[in-house]
Amino acid sequence: MNWRRGTLGFAIALAIIVLLSYGLTRDPSVVPSPLPGSPAPAFTLPAMEPADTVDLRALRGSVVVLNFWASWCGPCRVEHADLVAAAQRFQPRGVRFLGLLYQDNPGNARAFLRELGDFTYPSLLDDGTRAAISYGVMGVPETFVIDRDGTVVYKHTGPVTEGQLAAVIEPLLVDATAASTPTGSQ
Repeated sequence: MNWRRGTLGFAIALAIIVLLSYGLTRDPSVVPSPLPGSPAPAFTLPAMEPADTVDLRALRGSVVVLNFWASWCGPCRVEHADLVAAAQRFQPRGVRFLGLLYQDNPGNARAFLRELGDFTYPSLLDDGTRAAISYGVMGVPETFVIDRDGTVVYKHTGPVTEGQLAAVIEPLLVDATAASTPTGSQ
């Protein structure tokens, strides 16, 4: 009877070791998102400055970049300059950038922006993290790109670079230009 109990204990311990070993080979920051290819979840959120609201549905027809961030987030500091550079590069071409404050105090966020230099686009207050939940945000930073039709075409977990954003945004702008250019001879 003791050998059965010992064998059962050994089998359970072995199963746990195998599962943990497999789990340790996986990158926890890579969580596949079901959003790319799906309609972007709508939201209406207040902006930190100025005191107005932004309705994502009203931005339909524009490429939109959403960046979930927080002042307490080290990687958010790392990506800050790249996001500002991407916004300065693409906003003149009609791309809309929005920051969404994630589980943070607006006062701390304002201090973050003063320290690193204000974003060149609005940061929205996601009180209750409803927008973050609808986008499946697991932590910050996370960045989403939405095409002109309101479809999420890209999700990036971790600090995003200007080059990564450009690689996603440029084809969306080229497609829009090609679609608006008349074809055929006169």
